[in-house]
Amino acid sequence: MSEKPNTVAIGAFVIGALLIGITTIIFALGTGFGRESSKVVMVFEGSVKGLNVGAPVALRGVQIGQVTDVELVLNSDTVELIMLVEAEISGDNIRRSGASAEGLTEELISRGMRAQLNTQSLLTGLLYVQLDFHPDSTLNLVQIDSPYLQIPTIPTELERLTRKLESIDFAKVAGDLESIASGMNSFVNSAGFQELPQQAQQTLATVTDLSSELQKQLATTGPKLNAVLDGAATTVDLANAELPELARLVNANLGLLEAAIGAFEEGMRDIESLVDYDSATVFELNRALRELAQAGRALQQLTQSLEEHPESLIRGRRGEEQ
Repeated sequence: MSEKPNTVAIGAFVIGALLIGITTIIFALGTGFGRESSKVVMVFEGSVKGLNVGAPVALRGVQIGQVTDVELVLNSDTVELIMLVEAEISGDNIRRSGASAEGLTEELISRGMRAQLNTQSLLTGLLYVQLDFHPDSTLNLVQIDSPYLQIPTIPTELERLTRKLESIDFAKVAGDLESIASGMNSFVNSAGFQELPQQAQQTLATVTDLSSELQKQLATTGPKLNAVLDGAATTVDLANAELPELARLVNANLGLLEAAIGAFEEGMRDIESLVDYDSATVFELNRALRELAQAGRALQQLTQSLEEHPESLIRGRRGEEQ
């Protein structure tokens, strides 16, 4: 009876140990910073001279791992060379906070975490892998045959400068410099350039003569100018003294002018009343004009009668009737 409970206990112990072992394996194989350890891979296009196995892998200056392998990969189809660097990330120097446990490395990569080669010492020339965040950099992943998570890389400033220098056509630059030097040589040896010192001396002599003439003119016109300025000052003083009196006279004459304007307006109103169409003056003037017209017609008739019968001046109207 005692063997059966022992068998059950042993079976439960074995199953529990298997579960613990499976859980440990899954935990160990998972990726993410802060775990026991995880493998990552990085691809560099430039030279990795100075990067050795065991070189530090640092995140913002804090070592979180080390390089475990450095390989040269040659693609036989495209004949391209890449440097494959494997590293082991340890969580000994990382203190985690928060409840998220999966996909932390991928999240850091999506936020701009990139790998870059930096120099450990200028004397030794040794390199290490520096991890830092570059949000503006592009996410470039190389197609490689590796079971590990790939961290994108970016070139160093020296590599960027080297690439720019390699893109410069120094032969063309040298040709351009030679052309510029030839042009400068032709210009310096030209007759016009050779005459520049003489022309500069002539110009300087002309300026000197002009300065002398100007000094003479100033010496002769200075007293006259002073006299003119003195006269102008006197005139200004007189004007300042006379202006108040002139203003008083103007103000006094403005009253007289206003009275004259009023009298002129009154006279204009009287004239307007005289020449109005319904005024007595106009009526009498019209009647006088009509009488004058009648007298003119009578005089015209008399003149005509005298022209026809001049003897009527002697005989008169009665003789004419007989």
